[in-house]
Amino acid sequence: MSRTAALSSFIESTPPGELADVTKAIKSILDDSSVASELAPAFEKYNESQFTTTKLPGGSGEVLVSEYNRLGDGRYYDVESQSSFEFDHASGKASGVQSYVLDSGLGDLVKSLVKSLGTHASEHYPKSSLGVYPIEDDSQLAIVTVASKYSPSNFWNGRWRSSYIFNPSSGSLTGSIKVDVHYYEDGNVRLLTNKDVSLSVGANAGATEIVRQIANAEKKYQEDLNKAFGSLSEGAFKSLRRQLPITRQKIEWEKVASYRLGQDIGGGRGR
Repeated sequence: MSRTAALSSFIESTPPGELADVTKAIKSILDDSSVASELAPAFEKYNESQFTTTKLPGGSGEVLVSEYNRLGDGRYYDVESQSSFEFDHASGKASGVQSYVLDSGLGDLVKSLVKSLGTHASEHYPKSSLGVYPIEDDSQLAIVTVASKYSPSNFWNGRWRSSYIFNPSSGSLTGSIKVDVHYYEDGNVRLLTNKDVSLSVGANAGATEIVRQIANAEKKYQEDLNKAFGSLSEGAFKSLRRQLPITRQKIEWEKVASYRLGQDIGGGRGR
């Protein structure tokens, strides 16, 4: 494996909210501040797949960066603000904002979906960004939601991503829901989940019905995750360690210095 490929794999597997830290560590280990240019393709792939968000200069909300709203030459567009912007994948900053009017035969449905999806997201996610983009020569729509929450002072970061492709002709709605959570206080634990979704909402379905189906799928997945966490804490996690030492008695930690390892803790007989 080449150096570039190895370093790119680190970038692409970076937990949410930690790209700057990983990049800083790579530069420090290699003692090479110019490595960012070598990793430019990896930064782009990471930001687009993670649905990275950025604030537009002078804007109040955050907009998405993804393969679906890519214009080329490092530029992306946002339907709601009717603007396009240049995005620096290394720094995560937007610039060069210009007016952009979506030219699509599905324009009315796009606007309705943005509104309905915004209502759904505001009800279920504390902070989120979303986008609806025509793809495949204006024959389908990509519907994207991302919600991130970072708490580095408490050693955890997390991100929810959901993306769907809606085909107005067939009424099919397919996509996936992904959850990525990293906890790293006195250890390194990461949760990565991927739930495939395949629904039929009917040909020429309206925005309300499409978002209703999305909301039901996401609610069910959240409930499934909660049940799985409960089962883990009561089952698998408990079996990872013995609740009591082999003596079947709790250790008196204030007296631990006076224990004789083999006899008192291990239950062996003295000689």
